[in-house]
Amino acid sequence: MVKHVILWQLKDELTKEQISKVKAGIKSGLEGLKGEIPGLIDINVVTEGLASSNADVMLDSTFESEEALKGYAIHPKHVAVADGKVRPYTANRVCMDYEV
Repeated sequence: MVKHVILWQLKDELTKEQISKVKAGIKSGLEGLKGEIPGLIDINVVTEGLASSNADVMLDSTFESEEALKGYAIHPKHVAVADGKVRPYTANRVCMDYEV
C-alpha cells in the first residue's frame, strides 16, 4: 500500500468566510472521490488543525499501489476537484508519498 499525504497553505488574501467555504469544498470534493477511483482505499481531509500548525488543510489518503496513485493523479474526477476546489485557493503544497 501507498500513503499520499499533502499539506496546503491557503492564499493570504482569502477572508475568514472564504476560508471556511474553501476548506469545506476541499474536504467534500476530495472525500467524495472515495469509491470513484480505482485503487483508492481511503481518503480523509483535515481542515481544523491546532494553533501550532503552519498548514491549513491536510489530505491523508491510502492507495493499493504506486500505480494506483499515479492513476489517481490523472483521473478526470480527481483533476476536476483539484482544478476547481484546491488549486485556485492554495498558495503552497507539500507532498509526501511512502509505502506502508
